[in-house]
Amino acid sequence: MEELKLSINKLAGQFPLCLTSLTGLRVLDLSSNQLTGNVPSALANLESLEYLSLFGNNFEGFFSLGLLANLSKLKVLRLDSQSNSLEVEFETSWKPKFQLVVIALRSCNLEKVPHFLLHQKDLHHVDLSDNQIHGNFPSWLLENNTKLEVLLLQNNSFTSFQLPKSAHNLLFLNVSVNKFNHLFPQNFGWILPHLVCVNLAYNGFQGNLPSSLDNMKSIEFLDLSHNRFHGKLPRRFLKGCYNLTILKLSHNKLSGEVFPEAANFTRLWVMSMDNNLFTGNIGKGFRSLPSLNVLDISNNNSQVLFQVGLANVRDYSHCSFQTTCWKVNTYFLVQHILSSATGPLFKQVIWGYTSARVIPDTLLLNVIVLDLRNNRLSGNLPEFINTQNISILLLRGNNFTGQIPHQFCSLSNIQLLDLSNNKFNGSIPSCLSNTSFGLRKGDDSYRYDVPSRFGTAKDPVYFESLLMIDEFNMVDETNSQTKIEFATKHRYDAYMGGNLKLLFGLDLSKNELSGEIPIEFGDLRKLHALNLSHNNLSGVIPESFSGLKNVESLDLSFNRLQGQIQPQLTDMISLAVFNVSYNNLSENRSTGKTSIDISCASNNFHPTDNGVEADESTVDMESFYWSFVAAYVTILLGILASLSFDSPWSRAWFYIVDAFVLKNTEDPRTTIRISKDEKKDQSET
Repeated sequence: MEELKLSINKLAGQFPLCLTSLTGLRVLDLSSNQLTGNVPSALANLESLEYLSLFGNNFEGFFSLGLLANLSKLKVLRLDSQSNSLEVEFETSWKPKFQLVVIALRSCNLEKVPHFLLHQKDLHHVDLSDNQIHGNFPSWLLENNTKLEVLLLQNNSFTSFQLPKSAHNLLFLNVSVNKFNHLFPQNFGWILPHLVCVNLAYNGFQGNLPSSLDNMKSIEFLDLSHNRFHGKLPRRFLKGCYNLTILKLSHNKLSGEVFPEAANFTRLWVMSMDNNLFTGNIGKGFRSLPSLNVLDISNNNSQVLFQVGLANVRDYSHCSFQTTCWKVNTYFLVQHILSSATGPLFKQVIWGYTSARVIPDTLLLNVIVLDLRNNRLSGNLPEFINTQNISILLLRGNNFTGQIPHQFCSLSNIQLLDLSNNKFNGSIPSCLSNTSFGLRKGDDSYRYDVPSRFGTAKDPVYFESLLMIDEFNMVDETNSQTKIEFATKHRYDAYMGGNLKLLFGLDLSKNELSGEIPIEFGDLRKLHALNLSHNNLSGVIPESFSGLKNVESLDLSFNRLQGQIQPQLTDMISLAVFNVSYNNLSENRSTGKTSIDISCASNNFHPTDNGVEADESTVDMESFYWSFVAAYVTILLGILASLSFDSPWSRAWFYIVDAFVLKNTEDPRTTIRISKDEKKDQSET
């Protein structure tokens, strides 16, 4: 046997030692299993081995790379530990017989770059990510290996980023999540002109963005977010980088106009420039973005204005304009886009924490996901939504008034509807029971992924045999998903991916709604969360709620409900959180509140002893201790400060202290002797 591939088979237990007797093996792939224990030293017997992959297991203990010294034909070595319990060792004087093409030692508790790599001259792929390596960026890897294409060093502790002296053909570089804290090299684009994918995020790089970046004509993915870059964008920033697909500059201190010069980003899919200091107008660079899917320029200077048309932007699937002062230009921007753009338009819009006051009547007729939470939007809700398309509608935390529009009863593909923390009044429309909430299969367009292929770059292949093709997939390194926040079970969590797809919820809490709860709500059989708390609802809890088989969280607290809790509600078999406190229900009329728990064993309702919810009575002990310490220190400092002033109170205090000290320090024998001498003197006198 020459090739053995057992990857992704849920193999468990120790490494099968019988495999070490197959001395003719060229390929051994046990990746993505559940193997544990030590990596056997008997691997040294496989002298014909060219490919060894133990990735994606739970090996532990110590493993010395010196055991592989005699594997002169070894080309690919992949090793890691999902439990981070494996420690790879190597001797500084060790010089192996093999010349590797690929080495991947992820999560191996390395503290420095393996010394034997100094003797490797044919490396194409190096992955030392998720370790504890510190010191300087190993530029010598580039100098010694002219064919190196992929260098992955993310999640380490490198402190100094030094480039080689001459240009290199590196294609993929990831040094994110390190401890670089210095000026970014201005010659970056000149030394590494062939880069396709660059991730420098979550470091401390400083200075201006270098103009040399526009020399990277093949760049497709560029992430410079979460650093300390400042200043304006270079005048010719990334000009000529026609294959650019994803650009992330968020969480820096960049200023000036956004793309003041035209940039022909015909392939640009994602652009994130949020949390910077951009001011002025959106420049000419936005005039030709035919493929843009995600645009985020939120949390910038409040004077960012849109005064140029986006007539050629035809596929905005997600847009975020948070914390931006729209003023008069808001309506102009929307009207201009609606009148000039064609094709799919604004599939998702995220405007969190903006300064907008009203919603135009013609806003985003083709929207699928609309997030306008936590703004100062006011007035009645206009008919601005295409009820056939909308899947997620989040209007929480505004100042909307009036009744809930009957238009919402036609939301045929709705999944999450959050109207909480507004000023809606009147009764709840009973026709809301006609909404889908999962009864109809909706569109998954609210999720977005990066394109399956970035531009024209081809994934490099490092090893190929009858059973094995070893290649690097850039999409796996850059994929991302949309996050949606929704409150359920007294928590405000973010959902994404499969969890988001399976969540259905309705939140009308913290409004001024009155009247009875519609009995038709019992038809919303796919709901997982229903929150009607903090309103003025009256009447009884409908018996029809027994049909809500999938509801896990039901909150009816802080209303004016009365009557008894119907025993039919025990049919809600998925219920985990049930809150009807602060009503006029008959269970605990004296306290004015009732809290019911679900017993998993008997499937019956039982009132709690004290009638108070656990989450309302729980004390954060850590906060309590810190508050106690702070109060103690404050009082002590106050007393000491008051003693520094001359006052009757301070003099009395010092008199008491002096008397106490004198009483506890004087010698009794001295006192007796003094008293005898005084009596003798008195007798002589």
